Amino acid sequence: MGRVKRWTLVASVLGSSMAFIDGSVVNVALNAIEKDLGGGLASQQWIVDAYLLTLGSLILVGGSLGDIFGELRVFTLGVASFGLASVLCAVAPDSTSLIVFRGIQGVAGALLTPASLAMITSTFSGAERGAAIGTWTAWSGISFVIGPLLGGWLIGISSWRVIFLINVPIAIVTILLTLRLGSRSQKRREDLRVDFVGAVLGAAGLGLLVAGFIEQPHLGWGNPFVPGALACGLALLGVFVAYELRTPSPMLPLRLFRLRNFSVTNVETFVVYGGLSGLSVFLSLFLLEFAGYSPFRAGLATLPITIVMFFLSRYTGRLSMQYGPRLFMAVGPIVAGASLVALARMPAHLNYWTDLLPALLGFSVGLSLTVAPLTTTVLSDAGPGDAGVASGVNNAVARVAGLIAVAVLGIAAAGGGDHLTARGFHHAMLAVSVLLAAGGLIGAVGIRNPRPT
Repeated sequence: MGRVKRWTLVASVLGSSMAFIDGSVVNVALNAIEKDLGGGLASQQWIVDAYLLTLGSLILVGGSLGDIFGELRVFTLGVASFGLASVLCAVAPDSTSLIVFRGIQGVAGALLTPASLAMITSTFSGAERGAAIGTWTAWSGISFVIGPLLGGWLIGISSWRVIFLINVPIAIVTILLTLRLGSRSQKRREDLRVDFVGAVLGAAGLGLLVAGFIEQPHLGWGNPFVPGALACGLALLGVFVAYELRTPSPMLPLRLFRLRNFSVTNVETFVVYGGLSGLSVFLSLFLLEFAGYSPFRAGLATLPITIVMFFLSRYTGRLSMQYGPRLFMAVGPIVAGASLVALARMPAHLNYWTDLLPALLGFSVGLSLTVAPLTTTVLSDAGPGDAGVASGVNNAVARVAGLIAVAVLGIAAAGGGDHLTARGFHHAMLAVSVLLAAGGLIGAVGIRNPRPT
């Protein structure tokens, strides 16, 4: 591997690791942030969702900007912006400021994440490209796992503010690496356009929809803001779909949804990843606020999920290619959902080995059966010519699913108040189980195995 290829891969992995770390590290810090800045459950949800909102709604626009202005330029801008936004998060004086700065982080993440993969695609070819993308994917997963563990340890010895400052040295090193790659010529593509109108409509619609659900527990359905925000959000999303059907350069290519497996798989992605996000956020809060776990111990509690997926996913991906994805995409979510039913009655003073670990192991087996077949089905149904945009759409669907799930499940988790309750947690976990099982039914009914060739 040449020098340019080596440094491109290192820079891509380092830069994208910030976005993945911040997608998980905040969960174990929510309790400490609430104690310091206040705000209750609604603020905790917004701290998570502000990041997911801008990241999920703008990630396709970020990919377009990389195509137009050059992936290296956009990646460097995204990394620098992410580092600056992380500093702002670390010094946030109140919860409102932190929510705003988290949204800025998401914008930066929407720039750097697709650009990091585009850099690899433009630099590598053939078998080397597959190996490089595999390396990027593996380190992305490691970053997602390390986030809660490292963040929990740092919170234990210092403050929640430090979890954002760890991005600064990563950003500086990454920018220094991109400066070494700056000699590569990247001309602006004059034939491409960015769908800014679609981006605004999508972000505004999702933002209002999420605001209505998050604010409902303490405002109530009788407050005009709640139904007004929900109605306006749905209306704007309707306008967004109509606009995307008419514009010549849509950020969301709706033509792909005419493909059966592509459409069904994205619906299942929305349901399954919504359940996964709900589990991640509200289980962390339950362990911190009711079980008395430290942030580090809360991060360590879910480590078995990643370990099981690391060893099983490669095999399920291979088997799904051999026997077809339908069985795996049907059975996997149902196994995961059935395993989490136990959390709907988990006591506050839990025994990790008997009350939580068995449920997490069953969930991780089910998730391992699902994720690899789901990804390969999206890409194969779209075809090689649309693989990049299909992957981007599926990534955006997964992010938006987490955004909406955290907002909606918060209504159940709050139990009619503004803080997480034990009963509310149990209701939220039951809803997560139902979501996952529904994902399995969607796969069983909708997915068609490709014909043998």
